Amino acid sequence: MDVAISLLVLSSLSQLVAPQAATQIPFRPTVEVISGDVRIFSRETLRLGCSVPVSYKSGWTFWWFRGSEKLPQTGQNLTLWNVNLNESGKYSCQGLRDSLLGTRKTLKSLPVEIDVDGGWAMLQAPAHSVLVGETLKLTCHLRMRLPLHETILYKDGIEVVRQNGHSQDFYLTNATLLDEGMYSCRPSWDMRGRTHSVISVSTPVHVLEVLTRPLLEIENQSNFQRERRMKLICHVQYNTHGPAPPLYYYFYKANNRLGSASSNNYMWVRQAPGQYSCRATVPVLDLSRWSETRDFGSPQP
Repeated sequence: MDVAISLLVLSSLSQLVAPQAATQIPFRPTVEVISGDVRIFSRETLRLGCSVPVSYKSGWTFWWFRGSEKLPQTGQNLTLWNVNLNESGKYSCQGLRDSLLGTRKTLKSLPVEIDVDGGWAMLQAPAHSVLVGETLKLTCHLRMRLPLHETILYKDGIEVVRQNGHSQDFYLTNATLLDEGMYSCRPSWDMRGRTHSVISVSTPVHVLEVLTRPLLEIENQSNFQRERRMKLICHVQYNTHGPAPPLYYYFYKANNRLGSASSNNYMWVRQAPGQYSCRATVPVLDLSRWSETRDFGSPQP
């Protein structure tokens, strides 16, 4: 009897001290670069920060990850001292907080990719894609702080711009889709009566249209004998940096507008043969793109 009671007590104690799985909070923290850059020379220092929305109270612990590997650092900031090539990768963070209901944790943040360069020259390009019409800024860095007398910018191995003087920045105004490619730079400097130069590793530059050409889809084409309505869907890619101005859709049959502007990219209409198209527009940016016309034929007997 005593043995049975002892086993029951031990079982109850084990349930009391057993760690509970952390419950998940459905939001992501944000990783930002506090000092340094996402492209950095080896043996330099980089500092990342992990933040949660202000509306959430304090008392957070933060986990840091490089890829799927959990790092030993647990503070709100992650400092990489004298980085080496092995520390390149995608960094993310996750927030944890204890409460009366147990430990709660956030989703993992979206990753920030860090590229450690072991060379002597490095070309820094925008971390995000450049939009058509924007100014593309590229900066050619030299590991040593030496006065430059010439810097050359290359795209896909072909010289694009050559500039004299100490400036390390290149500005390509009014970017187009043709500006997308692999860029590198070659800085030159004089030292001890000789001219030296070195070329950087190529870095990609991506250019996107703010508003791509829409594609019109007509649903239920195979069911028009049973259905009296059909769904027009206007597919478009809308690229912005930061908050996006409102996007509106218009639908047409034989160039005659069907209904008024809508923030939805679809519209139900009565089935009828004819030529249909759609238009996506951003009034604030004075942008408007038309789809190709699609034929919707008469039902076959």
